[in-house]
Amino acid sequence: MTISPDTTRAWVDIDLAALVANARKVAAISGSRLLPMVKANGYGLGAVEVARALEAVDPWGFGVASVEEGEALRAAGITRAIVVFTPMLPGWMSRYLEGDLRPAIGDPQALDAWLSRTERPFHVEIDSGMSRAGIRWNDRPALERLRSILPGARGWEGIFTHFLNAEADQAMTSRQWERFGQTLESLASRPPLVHAANSAAALRGHEYAGDLVRPGIYLYGGSAGVATPETVAALRAKVVAVRRISEGDTVGYGGDWRAPTATTIATLAVGYADGFPRSALNAGAPRVVELGGKLVPLAGRVTMDLCMAAVEHPVAIGDVATVYGGLVTLDQQAEKAGSISYELLTRLGPRVTRRYGRTG
Repeated sequence: MTISPDTTRAWVDIDLAALVANARKVAAISGSRLLPMVKANGYGLGAVEVARALEAVDPWGFGVASVEEGEALRAAGITRAIVVFTPMLPGWMSRYLEGDLRPAIGDPQALDAWLSRTERPFHVEIDSGMSRAGIRWNDRPALERLRSILPGARGWEGIFTHFLNAEADQAMTSRQWERFGQTLESLASRPPLVHAANSAAALRGHEYAGDLVRPGIYLYGGSAGVATPETVAALRAKVVAVRRISEGDTVGYGGDWRAPTATTIATLAVGYADGFPRSALNAGAPRVVELGGKLVPLAGRVTMDLCMAAVEHPVAIGDVATVYGGLVTLDQQAEKAGSISYELLTRLGPRVTRRYGRTG
C-alpha cells in the first residue's frame, strides 16, 4: 500500500478552476467588477493561492477582515487594492499605511484620525440594518459630520453596506438598499466606488450590483440563494483501522452508539481538530460520508482526530473517504452538522494539507 506523504491522514482537494468559474458566473450575472472576499485564509482554502487564481477574472481588489490578512497577501506579492473590512481603530493606522491597505471607516472619529494623517484611499461603511458596524443610516449627528468632512476628503474612494439576508429576505434587502441609497444622496457627493452585494445579492443580477460586488461563499462552492456553484473543496481522509464488532457493541466516547447487528467499523483519520464538527443535529438521519462510492453513516461521536463509520461493503486500510465535495455536498454536510458551509470551510485545521488541482 502506497501512501503519499501529504495525504497520510486528512487533506482537502481544492479545484481552483472551479473557483474561477464561480467567480466568472458572479461577474457575468451581476455585470459588475469583483471585490472577492479572501478573508479567513481564503475561507480556509488558502488566501494567497485563491487570490492568485482569481487574477484570471481581473478583480478590482480583494477583501480581508484583518490587517494581518492584508499583510500576508502583500508579503506574497499581491499588488491589487486590499480593503480591510473590520472597522478601523486609529491605533492600527501605521500598519494600514505601511501595507498599502484600505480601511473600512465606520465612525466620524476614525475618519478624523485617518484624514489628519493621510490622503490615502478609504471606504466608509453605512449600517443600513445589520446593526454590526458602520455609521447608522438614521444617525443624524454622525451623518451631518460626514456631510461636512467628505466633500474635501481626497482619499474617499468607496462607500458600502452589508445585507443581512440577501439569500432569503427580498423585502429586507430592498429596504436596506433604499436606506443606503438615501444616505448616499444625503451626502451630496458620490465616491467612485459604491458596493453592497454579497454572493446572493450579486447573483440576483444588476439590482444591487453597484460599482463592485463582494462575492464570498459562492466562490468557494457554498450555495448562495438559488444559484448552484461548482464544487471547489473536497475534504478527504484515509481509513486507518477496520474492525468487525458484534451486535450490541458500543462505538466511540460515551458508548451511546450500539451496533444493531454485527457491523464493520471503518475508522477515518479526520476529526473536529481538522474541521469536521463534533456537534450534530439530534433528530433525523445520521451524518454520512462517502466511502467506496457509497454513502455510509457515522457511528458514535466525531472525536478530535478520528471518526468512525458503519459499512456494509468491503473496505480496507488505506481506502479514502470523502467527507464533503463528492456524493455529499459541502452544504449538505454543514446542515447535518447543525452548521453552515462557511464554518466548515473556515474550520479546516492547519494540519489538513491543501492540495490544488482538479477535485473530480
